[in-house]
Amino acid sequence: MLYHLLYPLSEYVSGFNVFKYITFRTAYASVTAMLISFMFGAMFIQYLKRKQIKENIRSDGPSTHLAKEGTPTMGGLLILISIIIPTLLWADLTNSYIHLVLLVTVWLGLLGFYDDYLKAIKKQKKGVVARKKLIGQVLLGIILGSILYFYPPDPFFDSATEVPFFKNLEIDFGVLYIPFVVIVITGVSNAVNLTDGLDGLAIGLVGICGLSFAVLAYVTGRSDFSRYLNIDYFKNAGELTIFCGALVGSCLGFLWFNANPAQVFMGDTGALALGGALAAIALLIKKEILLVIMGGVFVMVALSVIIQVVYFKLSKGKRVFKMAPIHHHFELCGWSEQKVTVRFWILGVIFALISMSTLKIR
Repeated sequence: MLYHLLYPLSEYVSGFNVFKYITFRTAYASVTAMLISFMFGAMFIQYLKRKQIKENIRSDGPSTHLAKEGTPTMGGLLILISIIIPTLLWADLTNSYIHLVLLVTVWLGLLGFYDDYLKAIKKQKKGVVARKKLIGQVLLGIILGSILYFYPPDPFFDSATEVPFFKNLEIDFGVLYIPFVVIVITGVSNAVNLTDGLDGLAIGLVGICGLSFAVLAYVTGRSDFSRYLNIDYFKNAGELTIFCGALVGSCLGFLWFNANPAQVFMGDTGALALGGALAAIALLIKKEILLVIMGGVFVMVALSVIIQVVYFKLSKGKRVFKMAPIHHHFELCGWSEQKVTVRFWILGVIFALISMSTLKIR
């Protein structure tokens, strides 16, 4: 909005020319997101407390988590607001990449909101049945995949994706591209949701990935940088950098309240939306496989759940981990919640650095 209102004025006042630059608008999108979180976070938490919108802690989880009973939830609404408003203020609203990433973020945010609404307000312990939640994710994947396949946002956007560490190597999914998009959207959103089990854990990891994607989106939208790095170039994809800036700012703002001991939980509203946002960015700049490396902690968490469930069924009751997801395993091994969170953040930074190194290691 500000881009459309103020940049045209550069014809009369040269100072407004700064609104042309993606880096300038990204920085202020981040600042705006943080300010929204800081200004309205405390009031929003008080509102959740007055309405008794609180988390019900599972009795089969770590015993140390029982003290968190009654902590306000649905904080993902604050995350969504602090992503959407800065994006609308600072991004080019005619950009199709912005339309698509907002579609995915809002869709999954609403799906998560409905689940949180049933659990926290209607007091239905299971919330949305897993099958119905999966249908919502798959439907979104089909819609996004169909748009990207039949109406791509760039003439050079196709059904192929880059393979990290290899120069000029791509995997072309062809007619299987739409199912591939479904898998990416569903897998990443659920992986982030599973990781949201410790104070500050998921939001910190998403922030790390968001910062990495900001760099990747920027170079993808620059013909000179993308040519030098030998990666796909999409003319208008650089605008996603502004969305990434808002994402990082919202993560930092929410972490202020979600750090241990958490004053609020994001709930499925935030976890599904954030996971979907990461998946959408990866799809739009052809970094889907790279996301597996960058989001290595999310992959590790999701795999720990799959391994635990499969082994439990095959062995008729035996377990690989003391508890899944794996962050709870380490808690039961004697690690404090803060130690698990910080060490997983460190792993997240390492995975992000490895993913960024693939730009030159080919």
